[in-house]
Amino acid sequence: MPRSRLAQVVAAGVVLVVLAACGSSSKKPASPTAPGVQSPTASSVQASAAPSIQSPATPSVQPPTSSSAAPAAEPLTASITMWHGYTDVEAKALGTLVDTWNTAHPSGKVKLVFDGGNDGALQKTTAAFVAGNYPDVAYEYGSSTNNLAKQPKLLDLTSLVNGTQGFNWTDFFPGERLAATVGDKVVGVPALQDNLALVYNKKLFAQAGIAPPTNDWSWQDFRDAAKKLTSSNGKQYGWAYVNDGSEDTVWRYLAMLWQGGGQLLSSDNKSAAFDSPAGLAAMQQLHDMAVVDHSVYLDSGNGDYLNLFNSGKIAMLWTGPWDLSSINSDVQYGVTYLPAPPAGTHQTISGPDVYMLFNHSKAASNTAWQFVNWFTSPQINLQFAVATGDLPLRQSETTLPDYQKFLTTYPGDKTFVDNLDNVKNARPNIASYPEISAALGQAVQAVLLGKSAPQAALDAAKSQVEGILAGSG
Repeated sequence: MPRSRLAQVVAAGVVLVVLAACGSSSKKPASPTAPGVQSPTASSVQASAAPSIQSPATPSVQPPTSSSAAPAAEPLTASITMWHGYTDVEAKALGTLVDTWNTAHPSGKVKLVFDGGNDGALQKTTAAFVAGNYPDVAYEYGSSTNNLAKQPKLLDLTSLVNGTQGFNWTDFFPGERLAATVGDKVVGVPALQDNLALVYNKKLFAQAGIAPPTNDWSWQDFRDAAKKLTSSNGKQYGWAYVNDGSEDTVWRYLAMLWQGGGQLLSSDNKSAAFDSPAGLAAMQQLHDMAVVDHSVYLDSGNGDYLNLFNSGKIAMLWTGPWDLSSINSDVQYGVTYLPAPPAGTHQTISGPDVYMLFNHSKAASNTAWQFVNWFTSPQINLQFAVATGDLPLRQSETTLPDYQKFLTTYPGDKTFVDNLDNVKNARPNIASYPEISAALGQAVQAVLLGKSAPQAALDAAKSQVEGILAGSG
């Protein structure tokens, strides 16, 4: 979702979560057009000022025990390409840190390439394998790992994450490690953890005479407030929803589905389960707010919701930590848990994303591993977190001196960290998930636009998903 963000960053040790998205997520821009076999355009993002970062020595890497793993540490002799979907402050922070790496490692430089957005990363990467122009490192959603794990060019990192001196695989949160693992094979290194919470504009609530949201809010509380915060002339909305039919659209719906006790699929992942009372209640809530109350700004996936939030035109967002760094300094905002349905919970959704490494040559794979090892180290990742608002990837980061700077810079992130306790479910890490997400995304989109009744949309999506699952069996 996009990710992102993120973000997403999240999936804490309490809950076993796998996936992505975050989603997250408006950490991720709208999906690009159908990918072709052309390489994406090299990113032109440059950092305006490099942070004060010590360039650590090349990481020490133990020899792998598996022939499919990346090579052992050797002098860097090859430059590599890294594909990513970062935008705005995340792209700037990435560029700054990569510049730092490149200055310290002139024989193992990293070239950043913007792949058009995280939503389309899987399709772009898959097309690149056919064309032969695939990257050395790619940012991928956790939901894509099952598909990409089948690629023969993928580097099996199992022995490296467990055997590299100082890497400390168990320092990553459990949910992140799950997202990076397919079967008994580690297929990536955690890139992001995030979750969704309610971010609100304090000034707009005060002007409307409405008590601010709390962690105990209900769906009805949320709907009532959104309606009161919406102007009749269409210049201010209570809430924004990303409604381009992508994983961004699905991500938010799934949180609502789980809050009511529903599930996306059956426990064996062989049949659809979302066409349920919980699934219908979530669709009905969306329909009533968007079509009846007209209190929802429907974002087309271009990220305008954040600009509108900054300008006081949107009062509430369901978003993640990736957006906090882009909220204007003059906007006073608060963060609370997502609201809950009657007799439901405040569950959220988390989407750990990963960096996946692909083999071009022994020398290139060596550079790729050493760079990712460095980039996800506690000190460097915390630098990225302070610059972007993304949650720390590693548990040890919370013990570093700069972690307090992170909390001071992004006070809302404390709620996102606490919100990890509300992560109870995860999207299924199955090869057919992208198709399932597309079917459900179209259904949610149709309901929000008033083109389909909630039950009819669920029935249509269920029929599509049942066909997808039957075909993938």
